[in-house]
Amino acid sequence: MRLVFVGPPGAGKGTQAKFICEKFGIPQISTGEMLRAAKTAGKLPTELVEKMGLGGLVPDEVVNGLIAERTTQDDAKNGFLLDGFPRTVPQGEALGGLLKDRGQSLNVVLALDVPGELLIERAVLRRTDKRTGQIYHLKYNPPPQGADLEHRADDQEDVVKKRVDVYEKMTAELLPYYDKLGLLRRVNGVGTVDEVKGRVFAAIGSK
Repeated sequence: MRLVFVGPPGAGKGTQAKFICEKFGIPQISTGEMLRAAKTAGKLPTELVEKMGLGGLVPDEVVNGLIAERTTQDDAKNGFLLDGFPRTVPQGEALGGLLKDRGQSLNVVLALDVPGELLIERAVLRRTDKRTGQIYHLKYNPPPQGADLEHRADDQEDVVKKRVDVYEKMTAELLPYYDKLGLLRRVNGVGTVDEVKGRVFAAIGSK
């Protein structure tokens, strides 16, 4: 099973990705984590590290190279779930070319759909207990009395709106590209974890 999984921040993609990876015995490959690991290991040039620190985009050839290397490792021999890649049509074309050269192809591109206003509500009302790391939601999963709550910086409304905007711009061309290739499956991400899980596996064609 080789798939690309896309969804806006706060859509619950991380939770669903774990279910998929467990079922198919494949790794979740996150470009963000790979870049951080490459940076820590000193594999990235200094000017690129500085650019990343300022929020700049990493050149396609760097990300494409990391993906090419990571997807040949032993744990990916039965497939993989790509999270955060591709972000653009040129990256999608590079991935397609890479897989074609190996005699492989993508099975599916999953897009988890959640309305913007709900994403903002989910994030803005999220709180973390500083002592335990437990995450609560003031509306859906209220914290117990006495919890030492923290409102994380990336859950502030202006930050969440910006991240949702970035996601929407990113996928504006990417999703139609995969739709034309017949790979795109859109999944309604509103509902309980189990309800969404059922839709995800139905979209993949697996129970």
